[in-house]
Amino acid sequence: MTVPHRRWRIVHSEASLGWGGQEHRVLAELAGFQKRGSDVWLLTPAKAEIVQRAKAAGVSCEIFDDTRWKFPLTVLQTAAWLRRIRPHVVNTHSSRDGWLVGLAARLARVPLVIRSRHIDVDYPHPWMSRHAFTTLADHVLTTSDKITAHFKELFGLPDDRISTVPTGIDLNRFQPGDARAALPIPEAAKGLPLVGMVSVLRSWKGHPAFFKAARILKDAGVRAHFVVVGGGAPVEYFENLAREAGVRERVTFTGHREDVPEILRALAVLAIPSTRHEGVPQIGLQALACGTPVVGSDIGGIPEIIRDGETGRIFPANDAAALAAKIREALEQVDETRRLAEQGRALVEAAHSFDAMLNKLDALYRRHLPE
Repeated sequence: MTVPHRRWRIVHSEASLGWGGQEHRVLAELAGFQKRGSDVWLLTPAKAEIVQRAKAAGVSCEIFDDTRWKFPLTVLQTAAWLRRIRPHVVNTHSSRDGWLVGLAARLARVPLVIRSRHIDVDYPHPWMSRHAFTTLADHVLTTSDKITAHFKELFGLPDDRISTVPTGIDLNRFQPGDARAALPIPEAAKGLPLVGMVSVLRSWKGHPAFFKAARILKDAGVRAHFVVVGGGAPVEYFENLAREAGVRERVTFTGHREDVPEILRALAVLAIPSTRHEGVPQIGLQALACGTPVVGSDIGGIPEIIRDGETGRIFPANDAAALAAKIREALEQVDETRRLAEQGRALVEAAHSFDAMLNKLDALYRRHLPE
């Protein structure tokens, strides 16, 4: 029996100014619940990239001042705004809004305050940080079981105060199909298998190992071209890493792209060589949904979805030789790679659809907020 949707009043806050998987999750949740009939708002600084994306999606934005010295005043202003709109749920996402909006929500007596954590990081002062996840939150949401276990140990959270809900995938948008992405690869590389990374350009995403693996494959005579998709940090730094590895001519940098499903379908292999911080990476689920073979490191929540020998291949983080070997396996063991890709799609269909994510969140709200 289908449980009818309740009409919630939901506020999410995001202090990050950039655009990546975390910000995508925030906007996807808001837009998803709005489509189900709920009233939703986004609290964010004026300079955040998510502002324009939220407006394009028809999600209401409320701007808060993130100037440090105005912190107390902004808390009071935000609390007054929350009292006016009377949300059922406030969900904070980054460190600064976790404190600022968490305090405001407590002052406004919001019934349910949630603190989301998307990546696994260290807390040098856990005695102080724990207040952001306990005093200023009724429930903690993470994107991977590994982060959940870490938080239980670090902050002493009981099972009923923390949940794992990875980001759901739109199975209509991310599905197997023909490769249609128009990638700016050199003429000489056309027709070669494409091995790619799709991520924000950050130090911990594992680009050095990716370029070293490309060099190992080049020296072994493996014919392939490598693609790095994503923006963020200055691309020149990553181009130099490829040059130092001796593979600059074999790597195409595309910058930020919006046609991610088409890019994934164009890849023979997606690599996720992250070295730290990862929860369950959205790009991993998106690739599985598209039927794209995935090779991932053993970091964070990656092995929770890229299950070695079941839905993909796993290698030890920072081990370029092992990464190269797994990429070569994916390219050469065609039948096994196809089997893994098919099981990866089945996993996403069964447990990681966008509707399944919203249903889990709706159930969490109902548990804390009975009729």
